[in-house]
Amino acid sequence: MAPDYSFVIPVYNRPDEVRELLESMLKLQFSRDFEIVIVEDGSNISSQKIVEDFQDKLSISYYFKPNSGPGDSRNFGMKKAKGNYFLILDSDVLLPQNYLQEIDSFLKKNYCDCFGGPDASHPSFSKTQKAIDYAMTSFFTTGGIRGKKSSVNNFQPRSFNMGISQKAFKASGGFGQIHPGEDPDLSLRLKKMGFKLCLIPKAVVFHKRRIDWSKFYTQVKKFGLVRPILNQWHKGSARITYWFPAVFAFGLLFAILILKFGFWWLFLLYVLYFVLIATHAAIKNGSLEIGFLAVYATLVQFLGYGYGFITSVWYIQILKKDPQLKFPNLFFKNV
Repeated sequence: MAPDYSFVIPVYNRPDEVRELLESMLKLQFSRDFEIVIVEDGSNISSQKIVEDFQDKLSISYYFKPNSGPGDSRNFGMKKAKGNYFLILDSDVLLPQNYLQEIDSFLKKNYCDCFGGPDASHPSFSKTQKAIDYAMTSFFTTGGIRGKKSSVNNFQPRSFNMGISQKAFKASGGFGQIHPGEDPDLSLRLKKMGFKLCLIPKAVVFHKRRIDWSKFYTQVKKFGLVRPILNQWHKGSARITYWFPAVFAFGLLFAILILKFGFWWLFLLYVLYFVLIATHAAIKNGSLEIGFLAVYATLVQFLGYGYGFITSVWYIQILKKDPQLKFPNLFFKNV
């Protein structure tokens, strides 16, 4: 009998992450069987030995394939999986014990074809990881769009914590070649096809994000580059909020420039905002250092995303360049 849920996890050179994730899965409080499909995406550092250590404890299968990106690897894994629902996770997450219970309980009351849950930081995470988590999830930085309750029935699931029915996967063909952005692209396509998408607020994962500041800047800049491409592909999906990081960045630059002329009020508004961020993050995490790091993380996020977004708007929407030709590093080729 096929399980209700199949976890599908692409991995690239992260055996330690796989071990930590599988250890958290051992602690899941769920009475029914579930399966795990690990897809090694052309890694040089294999996770196979790690998977073998868990095969007598979990229903788990392992596949190795040439590198073609996380989206294609997830599609590969879903073709191998047997569950009615595929639960897509990044390898850098940990699961709380009630994760599957929350999903199962929600779906029994609210049918969804595709769903997602919020991400949060775990007490064991580093101060930098907690600061980055704050910048990406706080109401004061992103409006809490990655997990606020008002998004329950109007939500674009993200592939670090995403579920999709077997029916919806087969109808849509799964993830596309763009990366990042393959998850909102799939969500928007599913919505156009009439499938129901929703947020499960209590299906939280602890998202570790093993990246340094330079990688974080590169990541958020790519997020900014991708959004105008998605807006072009999916007419009507654009939102004024996507412009906020760019407006923030230009406003900060302008505020610094006019200081020379004695106009300090705009810069003062930015200072007050950063004080708010530092205070709230410090209280939330019980650490003044994390509060200051959260300010830096917010700056990196807004400047990186804003720069990427404006660059993409210029080339894609104004100069009408082909996205794959202009930004080839945002696209993988399927194998």
